[in-house]
Amino acid sequence: MAEIPKVRTKDAELSLEQIASLLPGTGQVMASVSVCFGMCWHAAAAGSWDLSAYYLRRVRGLLRGLSVTRPKYADRLREFDTGVLEELYQALLGRNRAAFDRLYEEAADQANINHVETGHAYIRWRRPDQPPDKGLDLTNSA
Repeated sequence: MAEIPKVRTKDAELSLEQIASLLPGTGQVMASVSVCFGMCWHAAAAGSWDLSAYYLRRVRGLLRGLSVTRPKYADRLREFDTGVLEELYQALLGRNRAAFDRLYEEAADQANINHVETGHAYIRWRRPDQPPDKGLDLTNSA
């Protein structure tokens, strides 16, 4: 029988299975996506375009990582990323508030459709009334 590969850290030797079990689950990733997507809107509303773009890049990075750890969602996540999220990012880069607002709502609607279509209809996302991270200064200082 072949030896199970181990990865040595400074404190232990871990099997790939042990490492995989430490990866965040879909729920943890999506909770981070929710915070970042909410902050994206609030930063844009405050005129902090660069900060808003940062949060949208975080959303996209988290979703791309999820497509690797949960391949059953990969096609759907890629379509969402290269579709409405890319358009939303371009609106941010162009500092186009009207396009941003419209595309942000489109993205939220599509996320909710995705939840229904993947058997998670009980998850309905909406823009938070207050920034999820209340300690962050959203004023445009640049």
